[in-house]
Amino acid sequence: MSTENPYFELFQKQKAHQFQIGNTTYKERIAKLKRLQEALEKTYRQAICEALFADFKKPFLETDLTEIYPVVDEIKFTISNLKTWLKHEKVATPVSMLGSSSFIVNEPKGVCLIISPWNYPINLTFGPLVSAIAGGNTVILKPSEMTPNTSKLMAKIVLELFDENEIALVEGEVETSSALLELPFNHIFFTGSPAVGKIVMKAASKHLTSVTLELGGKSPTIIDDSSNLEKAVKKIVYGKCTNAGQTCIAPDYVLLQESLKPEFVKLFKQEVKTFYSENPESSESYSRIVNSKHFERLTKALEDAKSKGSLVEAGGRSKAADCYIEPTLVSGIPENATLMEDEIFGPILPLKTYRAIEDAVGYVNANEKPLALYIFSKNKKTIDYVIGNTRAGSTCVNHNLLQFLNHNLPFGGSNNSGIGKSHGVFGFHEFTNQRSVLKQHTIGAVDLLMPPYTGWKQKLVDLTIKWF
Repeated sequence: MSTENPYFELFQKQKAHQFQIGNTTYKERIAKLKRLQEALEKTYRQAICEALFADFKKPFLETDLTEIYPVVDEIKFTISNLKTWLKHEKVATPVSMLGSSSFIVNEPKGVCLIISPWNYPINLTFGPLVSAIAGGNTVILKPSEMTPNTSKLMAKIVLELFDENEIALVEGEVETSSALLELPFNHIFFTGSPAVGKIVMKAASKHLTSVTLELGGKSPTIIDDSSNLEKAVKKIVYGKCTNAGQTCIAPDYVLLQESLKPEFVKLFKQEVKTFYSENPESSESYSRIVNSKHFERLTKALEDAKSKGSLVEAGGRSKAADCYIEPTLVSGIPENATLMEDEIFGPILPLKTYRAIEDAVGYVNANEKPLALYIFSKNKKTIDYVIGNTRAGSTCVNHNLLQFLNHNLPFGGSNNSGIGKSHGVFGFHEFTNQRSVLKQHTIGAVDLLMPPYTGWKQKLVDLTIKWF
């Protein structure tokens, strides 16, 4: 580890302070969480809304609903349960180890790094921080440079609430992340794309640092002919267009029972109009693409699909000067189109049809495991078949996005869509080591079996193998 690293001194401060933080009581940790809650819920709530609007015109209500509320709710849930989570968990000890007792201690991992993305900067920076604080860790936060107004505000909040030898926020671009990843953190929590996740994991491997990778991928939405199509389309439009589609668990593409296509297209147009008016560009309820780079990526992907014979069923309009892309529905997309190869992360929804549910399941399984998979159906047999014959980080039946908000459910992916889980006790466990402790109280069976080995001891071993 080079002392020339610009963050070496900060890392060393936190490393030196980690045991003091790690030995804090649940009441002391709750006090920190309450300070953060106060800042988000009251002191800086308006400023957060203004910063996100400045970064990509995110509606204030959407910021309250998708940025502030999830973190505040996570804090409340953690406060209610932290005392229980921190208790030593007694476990059974085998009869063969008579005279001993066993328990598990949830100890802090130590000095942690949280690298968060631009699409939900408040939620995906402070959400993991709640779990890290609950676990008793010191933390360096690195938010995305793509939402500069929000990152600057988060830096102010962190500086006001915490000492840097405990929690610090570092601003900067790719070079900053690279420098931080050179340091031997005890745990890294990264949210972002699978491509960057591989870079993070490779850097972590140099120090055998544990990782939580919250990634993404192409989350499919399967709709069968038993579903309430009107309700399904309404929910899908909401899930796809919230944050202008820049959501890791947004429906990426739809697999629709073939006969339902004409009605789906009609309802899609109808729901977009209901949500965002005839002209979504003028709607105060619709976000923008975060920057010109991502705008260009999305418009090029749409043009690529059109050039390969795809049909724009609805939407398709855009304005570069405002990074605006209309909610767009596209059908007839070939597999070699960019829209079907990469995670879309925008308000463009590919529509594919199938005849038999086995075909839809086969299509899902031919691709990487998604972060989320959605099913719209009233048929229990179909629902069970899809869940039993696919693999995904999470699934929501007859809705989308909502699984993220239940703290009793683990949130995270599998393989290409992520490693590890977050939220509630699952997030707490990501930032703690489940340390096993066995305490010997009296002489035990093992003490009777130490060398020199004799025939009598062999008989004891034979009995142990047979009966215990």
